[in-house]
Amino acid sequence: MTVRGRLRVYLGAAPGVGKTYAMLGEGRRAAERGRDVVVGLVETHGRAKTAALLAGLEEVPRRELAYRGTRFTEMDVDAVLARRPKVALVDELAHTNVPGSRNAKRWQDVEELLDAGIDVVTTVNVQHLESLNDVVEEITGVPQRETVPDEVVRRADQIELVDMSPEALRRRMAHGNVYSPEKVDAALSNYFRVGNLTALRELALLWVAGRVDDQLDRYRAEHGIATTWEARERVVVALTGGPEGDTLIRRAARVTARTKGADLLAVHVTQGDGLVGGDPAHLARQRALVEALGGTYHQVVGDDVPRALLDFARGVNATQLVLGASRRGRLAQILFRGVGAETIARSGSIDVHMITHQQARRGLPRPGSRAALTRTRRLAGWATALVGMPVLTAVVYPLRDLLALPSEILLFLLLVVMVALVGGMSPAITAAVVGFLLLNYFFTPPVDKITVADPQNLLALFVYVLVAVMVSLVVDLAARRTREAAMAGADAEVLSTLAGHVLRGEAALPSLLARLRETYGLTSVTLLERAAAPALDDRADPEAWRIVATSGGVPCTSPGAADTDVVIDDNLVLAVRGRLLGASDRRVLEAFAAETAVALRQRRLEEEAEQAKPLAEADRMRTALLAAVSHDLRTPLASAKAAVEGLRSTDVTWSAADQAELLATADESLVKLTRLVENLLDMSRLQAGVLGVALQPVALAEVLPRAVEDTRVRIDVPDDLPEVTADPALLERVLANLVSNALRYSPEYVLVTASSHDNKVEIRVVDRGPGIPPEAHDQVFQPFQRLGDRDNHAGVGLGLALSRGLAEAMGGTLTPDETPGGGLTMTVTLPSADPGPPSGRSRAG
Repeated sequence: MTVRGRLRVYLGAAPGVGKTYAMLGEGRRAAERGRDVVVGLVETHGRAKTAALLAGLEEVPRRELAYRGTRFTEMDVDAVLARRPKVALVDELAHTNVPGSRNAKRWQDVEELLDAGIDVVTTVNVQHLESLNDVVEEITGVPQRETVPDEVVRRADQIELVDMSPEALRRRMAHGNVYSPEKVDAALSNYFRVGNLTALRELALLWVAGRVDDQLDRYRAEHGIATTWEARERVVVALTGGPEGDTLIRRAARVTARTKGADLLAVHVTQGDGLVGGDPAHLARQRALVEALGGTYHQVVGDDVPRALLDFARGVNATQLVLGASRRGRLAQILFRGVGAETIARSGSIDVHMITHQQARRGLPRPGSRAALTRTRRLAGWATALVGMPVLTAVVYPLRDLLALPSEILLFLLLVVMVALVGGMSPAITAAVVGFLLLNYFFTPPVDKITVADPQNLLALFVYVLVAVMVSLVVDLAARRTREAAMAGADAEVLSTLAGHVLRGEAALPSLLARLRETYGLTSVTLLERAAAPALDDRADPEAWRIVATSGGVPCTSPGAADTDVVIDDNLVLAVRGRLLGASDRRVLEAFAAETAVALRQRRLEEEAEQAKPLAEADRMRTALLAAVSHDLRTPLASAKAAVEGLRSTDVTWSAADQAELLATADESLVKLTRLVENLLDMSRLQAGVLGVALQPVALAEVLPRAVEDTRVRIDVPDDLPEVTADPALLERVLANLVSNALRYSPEYVLVTASSHDNKVEIRVVDRGPGIPPEAHDQVFQPFQRLGDRDNHAGVGLGLALSRGLAEAMGGTLTPDETPGGGLTMTVTLPSADPGPPSGRSRAG
C-alpha cells in the first residue's frame, strides 16, 4: 500500500512576497540533505534572483499543448509520476490548466502526485482561496477566476506563511524585483495600494491563525488536555433566558473588544428533562444580538448547570466566563450556593466575571401553575377524603372486635392511596391526618379517647401517617411529571410545526400568523407596531399602534384589546383574541412571537433590497460606463490627437501620401468616437424613455446596403419581401451593430436572411462563431457586459443592448438562438407594413 505524500504550502498575501523563492530554497535544502528533488513546474516571471535559485535543480520537461492557435506549456504529470522523485516542487497551486490537460486544475495534478507517495512543496496566494474569493474582489475590485478549495490547503501537513509588510513589497516592486518596469506604476496605483495589501495581509494572517487554532484543538483533544491554554482570548457569556441576558452580552462584547482577535461565545444550559428552560422570546432576541456583535450562540444540555458551563468553557478553550448576579433572594442565597458561587469555586484557571443587572436579587420568576391534576379531580379527591374517612370508620367500627389494629390501619392506608390517586397530594395528606385521628379515637385502646396506651400502637399510627404522606408525594410527583411530559410533548409538536414552517420557507407573516391561529383555535392573531413614541398609558390607545399583519376575524387594534399579548420588543407586540392562554401555552406563543419578528425583519430587508436594486443597478452601470468608456474614448481621441499633432508639426516634412494617411487615421478615429457617443446618447435616451422614433414603411433592400459594408457578409433576402414598419435610421443602426458583432466572432462569412409570415418580418444575422450558452442569452443584452474572458479593451459592450432597445422602441423584438452546426443567430422581428404571402425568389450579394 502506497503511503500518501506530504504536502507543504507556502501561503502569501499577494504576488511578489517571495513564495516561489522560499519554495526553491526549501527544495535546495532538501536536495543538500540527500533527498531526490525535482521541479515539476516553477514560474520565475523573469525574476533574476528566482531564476538563479532554480539553477542546478533537476526540472521535469513540460508538456506542450496547442489551444486556439497558440502553444502553451503545462506540468507533465505523467513524466513526474514516471520519474517518481521523493519531493516535487510545483508552483501556483490554484492555476487553471490549458484545455486538453490531464486535469482541469493544478491542485488536482498535485493530488495525483500525493496519492502516488510523492511529497509536494507548492505555493498559493490568499486571494485564490475559494472562501475568500468574494472578499478579495470587494477589497481590490479585481475578480479572481482561479481558485482552489480551502479544504485542499487545509489538509496540508505544513502551511508556512510568507509574510512581508506592504511598504516592503511596494519597495520591491519599485526596484523592479516583481514586475517589469513598464508595469510597476500601474500596479502600484491599482492592486498594490497600501490599503489593499494591508487588508490582504490581515486575511492571510487570520486564515493561518484559524488553521493553527484547529491544530491546537486537535492536539489538546488527542492528548486529553482539559486545562485552558490562553493562546487566544475566548469570552463565554452564560444566558439563562431572562431579560438580563442583553446586559450580559453587551458587557461580554466590551470585554472581547479589548483584545484584538478575541472570540465571543454565548451559551444557554437546558435542563436534561427538557421541561424547564429560558424564555424562548428572550433567547431568540439574545441570539440575534450575539450574532450581530460577531459572536456565536450555543446550547448545551445538563442538569448540573455549573458543571455544564465549565465543561463547555474548557471545551472551547475559553479564558473568561461572564455570569449574571443571582436573581435569588438573600435567604435563598444563604441557604443554597447559587450557580455563580458554584461556578467560581470550580472554575480553576478560567476568570469568572459576575455582572450585576436590574434583575439581581429580585427573586426568580414565578413558575406557571404547578397543579398536576385538573380541578375536577382535585375536588373529587377532597370529596373522597372528607366523606370516605367517616364512611370507612362507620363500616369498620362494628368489626373492631374482629379486626386487629394493623388490619384497620391498612384499610385506612388503602383509602389514603385512593385519595392520592384521585385528587393528589393535598387531599391525601388531609385524609392521612383525619385517618390518624379516627384510628386513635375509635380503634386504638383505650377507645373513645384521644390517648394511646401502648407505645407500639402509637408507633404504628405515626408510621401510617408517614407512609401515607410518602405515598401521596410519590403519586403526586408521578402525576405531575406525566402532565409535564404531555405538555412538553405537545409544545414540542407545536414547535416542530413552527420549525417545519420555517424550513419550508413559509416565512411570510400572514402564513405564520395563520398557523398560530389554527394551532390554538384563536379568533384572530395580530402583529402590532408602535406608530409613535412609547407612552405610559398607550396600551389601550388604538392611535398609538398600527397593524403590521393579521390573520382571522376582527383584528386587535391595541394590546389592551387582546385576550393575551406578548411583548416582542419596545415596538412590537403580538396580540391574540379568542381565549386566555395558560402559562405553558404562553411559552410556545413567545416562540411564535419571536419568529414573527424575524419574519417581519426579513420582509423589510427584502423590501429595502428591492428598493435599493434600481440604485445599485444605476451605480453599477455608472461604474461600468466609467471603466469601459475610459478606454474607448481615450483610444480614438489619442489617435486623432496624434494625427493632428503630426500634421501641425513643423519638425517633419510629410509627403502627400503620409498626410493622406494621417488624415485618414484622424477621420477614422473621429468616426469611431462619433459612433460611440451616439450609442451612449441613444442608450441614455432609451433608459430615460425619450428616444424619438419616426415609424414608416421601410424596404429592407434599401437599408441593408448601408448597414452592411464588409465583403464577408452574404445577403439572402426575397425580392418581394414586404416592407417593414420601422425608423430607417434606427433599423440601420440595429443591423449594423448585429453584423459588426457577428463579424467579430465568426471565423467565416456572416449570412443575413429574411422571411415574412403572420404579418411579421424576421431578419436573421447568422454567424459560425463559438456561440453563446442558452443560459447566457439574456446576459449578452445587458449594457457594459461581455461574456468569456474578454475585457473592456474590446469595446464598451453597448452594441447588443442598444440593438435590442432600438428594436423594441420600433415595436419589434431581438432574440438570440443557436445556429445549427454551431454559432449564433440574432433574429430581429418587425411588424410588416404590407402583409402578403412570402415569395421564394431571392437575390444573393
